[in-house]
Amino acid sequence: MRAEELIRNSAQRTIDIEQRAITTLSERIDDDFIQACMAMLACEGRIVVLGIGKSGHIGRKIAATLASTGTPALFVHPTEASHGDIGMITEADMVLILSNSGKTEEIIALLPILKRKGIPLIVMTGETGSTLGKAATFVINASVNEEACPLGLAPTSSSTSALVLGDALAMALLEARGFTREDYAISHPGGSLGRRLLVKVEDLMHSGDEIPKVSADTPLSEALLVMTSKGFGLTTVIDHEGAVTGVFTDGDLRRSLDRGKDIQTTEIGEVMSRDYKQIKADALAAEAARVMQQSSIYVLLVENEAGQLQGILKMHDLLQASVI
Repeated sequence: MRAEELIRNSAQRTIDIEQRAITTLSERIDDDFIQACMAMLACEGRIVVLGIGKSGHIGRKIAATLASTGTPALFVHPTEASHGDIGMITEADMVLILSNSGKTEEIIALLPILKRKGIPLIVMTGETGSTLGKAATFVINASVNEEACPLGLAPTSSSTSALVLGDALAMALLEARGFTREDYAISHPGGSLGRRLLVKVEDLMHSGDEIPKVSADTPLSEALLVMTSKGFGLTTVIDHEGAVTGVFTDGDLRRSLDRGKDIQTTEIGEVMSRDYKQIKADALAAEAARVMQQSSIYVLLVENEAGQLQGILKMHDLLQASVI
């Protein structure tokens, strides 16, 4: 058999075996799984995840997923726990143990102190009748029929199953808590989702003296000086109460000159546009981006409920903030 064919067959066989292992997991959503979730919901502390080797790597990921979806969690290495880090685990916490064999010595050594503290134990294992399985408050069956490793040694199907069950726990808790996209964004303020769901127009808009403003009776020549000095490619036109009555843009200037308007005698109110796009200061910046893109504009006015001008927002501001 050629090397290329061997590689293809091995990879496909691995996927097939792990896919079959995942398919059987729906049967594991039993009373113990549900009661474990209910206990995690009621936990006033954190979910402390323990695991060694590959189970440790999966455990770290599960702890991270829980923490980012509304369930406070952390990973503690069992060996380090035996040398002082067990002090990180309090009586208010719950412990989630990952051990395919259910016989991990480093974790078994921690059982007496965990029991003494009265900490509930959730054990995710491939051997429910093992030492750890019998010590558990709740057992989650993560057994597989076979590993994808052709030697039957490297954790493959078993680690994938544990990962999927960990995701099932986290997502069940997320929905039970009513965790929202906004909650997720708060946990990920540096990510693109966080910026789209947290950054508001008022965080980015220009205000005060930065805003180009003229009254309707301002000569076109003076309005052009205001436009040039502010650098937005337009000026707003406001009344004596601060309400916007229109805008005058570079495009309006070209159209005015085409019609033969005298820039010295023409008042801005005669040539301004009354049709313009606006948004509220408390709107999401992502919504401002959507309005700009749909309308093919690059500047958006920010008004309050009374129509008074509060600020001005440029497409460049959204790009700089990585909202788009």
